[in-house]
Amino acid sequence: MNIQINRFTAAVLLLLGITGFVFANGEAENAQFPAKNITYIVPFNPGGQSDITAQYQKEMLEAALGVNVVIKNISGAGGAVGWSTLAAANPDGYTLSGNNLPHIIAQPLVKDDPGYQTEQLEPLYMFQTTPIGLTVLKNSHWGNLDEFLSYAKAHPGEITVGGSGTYTGHHIAYLMLQQLTGAEFTYIPSTGAAPSVANFLGGHTDALFANSNDLVTHNAEIIVLGMGTEERFGLLPDAPTFMEQGIDMTAGIDRGVCVPQGTPADVIAVLEDAFRKVCTDPEFMAKMEDMGMVVQNLGAAEYKAY
Repeated sequence: MNIQINRFTAAVLLLLGITGFVFANGEAENAQFPAKNITYIVPFNPGGQSDITAQYQKEMLEAALGVNVVIKNISGAGGAVGWSTLAAANPDGYTLSGNNLPHIIAQPLVKDDPGYQTEQLEPLYMFQTTPIGLTVLKNSHWGNLDEFLSYAKAHPGEITVGGSGTYTGHHIAYLMLQQLTGAEFTYIPSTGAAPSVANFLGGHTDALFANSNDLVTHNAEIIVLGMGTEERFGLLPDAPTFMEQGIDMTAGIDRGVCVPQGTPADVIAVLEDAFRKVCTDPEFMAKMEDMGMVVQNLGAAEYKAY
């Protein structure tokens, strides 16, 4: 799975004409941490994958850290509003944020003033991947990817495709599919994954780029035209990959948490240990896997190298 998502991140950078990026690192001393509540920013709407995961983590994090963890949804601009809030926060460990790749890289690369730069945020822990798939409703005009692409090429821009926002993993997967196939669609962004799924199920978009857990949840209502995995996804064995259909494309979203640049190393170590306890807990891992998410467990150094 690491190879697959790294290929997607590399493709994002190539698509945007960027050759590399770095996360900054800082070190300092900070005694008796934590001593007060910790704010956990979710840079997307309630009900999406980032929010669902944070809510599951909350109680276990509180037990591990001995303080309250306050979930705060700060959505907008494909995550940029939440990440700019984090970048401006005091680097003392009391404010952290969900961190989504490739979104967090893409926003500063394509926007003149996203409110933050990737270097202002330090990776703390990576706990999850969700492969991305392209889907239509079962009552749609298209039963497979060939039919879908043939129609799109014959009717440029007519098919509407939903996704979680602009320059998010969904939007970038959309751009990649257009680039690789020569088909032309019309992208309809939402303010997060949950509203994009609601719009799609309500018939407001013809197709949807969605996360694996949403595809699993709504499998009875949809046809998955292509999965952004190198091999078929275990919980969706009947869904073909893009690659087996001749399109050299993988797509997925990596999720973790980050803190502001300059957060002391000993504070990072405390938070990293707490997230490791939560995210390696068998009950937590089983919940994530049952929902269609792929469990990852990378600490701060591993996440930065990733």
